[in-house]
Amino acid sequence: MAERVTIQDIADELGVSRNTVSKAINNTGLLADATRERILQKAADMGYKQFSYLTFSNLKGGRPEPAIEKNEIALISTSFIGNSHFASTMLDKFQREISLLGYSLSMHRVCGEEIEGLQLPLSYNKEKTAGFLCLEMFHRDYAAMLCELGIPVLFVDSPVIVPGIYFKADCIYMENQNNIFSLIRELNRRGKKRIGFIGECMHCHSFFERYMAYRNAMHLLGIPCLEKDCIIGNRQDIKNPDSHNYLEYLADCLKKDDMPEAFLCANDFVALDTLKILKDMGVSVPGDIWLCGFDDSPESKIVTPTLTTIHIHSQIMGFSAVHLLMSRIRQPSLNFRTMHTETSLIYRESTSD
Repeated sequence: MAERVTIQDIADELGVSRNTVSKAINNTGLLADATRERILQKAADMGYKQFSYLTFSNLKGGRPEPAIEKNEIALISTSFIGNSHFASTMLDKFQREISLLGYSLSMHRVCGEEIEGLQLPLSYNKEKTAGFLCLEMFHRDYAAMLCELGIPVLFVDSPVIVPGIYFKADCIYMENQNNIFSLIRELNRRGKKRIGFIGECMHCHSFFERYMAYRNAMHLLGIPCLEKDCIIGNRQDIKNPDSHNYLEYLADCLKKDDMPEAFLCANDFVALDTLKILKDMGVSVPGDIWLCGFDDSPESKIVTPTLTTIHIHSQIMGFSAVHLLMSRIRQPSLNFRTMHTETSLIYRESTSD
């Protein structure tokens, strides 16, 4: 057998399809528990390296390896992650999975002074840290600094990455293309000829991908993409605009008589801000304008009208994040990887559904 074990090798040994093995290893699709456990056990026995932690995790009777010298994953963030954030559920899954591997999660919020000085938080312990999990870390210089420390780094979302910008790290994003295309196609099918976008497109890579997905969809569907219908910036007179500053900026941009028939927003919180401003202006959603968010936050289900949005499968993101970071810790020489996890489009009242 070849030195590097592949999914096909495992499939051949068990007499199952390659697709079935892929579902078991990536924890996707429907699969009987017994089948999944049998495949994972065979992958462990054969020394499948891409997800090397399978040798002691998620298997019946499996036991963690002996005590790990560096057993902390340091969560680095610039924000508090509340229950409304899509990453809250993702972190629960991530923490549970790494605990099965003998690792713990330490949380470190980086303050403004530390970002400006490119300094690690005082709570960070280099002697214990096996890897960094970066969440809401969109400061490009600080992200680059983390990547030069010689410690494995995984970004859950990241600063905007464009040609010429490169980080020595693995990245995981939610899938931002397909459902935006499906949404815009459906809005157009229902007669909406002017569709705009709202969201600071250079805030983070996911916002950038969503804006580009919107533009690509408009182009491919032959719908005019008007710059005046896109609100993609933020206040320029303040160094680090906060949510209140952005709300002021958004209100100023929306104060015009000629608006599109529908807006796609970069996330649910931008959509909720937009909804509030439109209501204050006497503009009805969905009567006058249709609105769509992204994330499927808890608020999107209880606001009036309920919000059409794109659901992020946070637990799958958490599970996939473990795959990426653990394999990087075990095999630092792996090529750097970028992963996108599946999303789902949900229609609600804000698009007359």
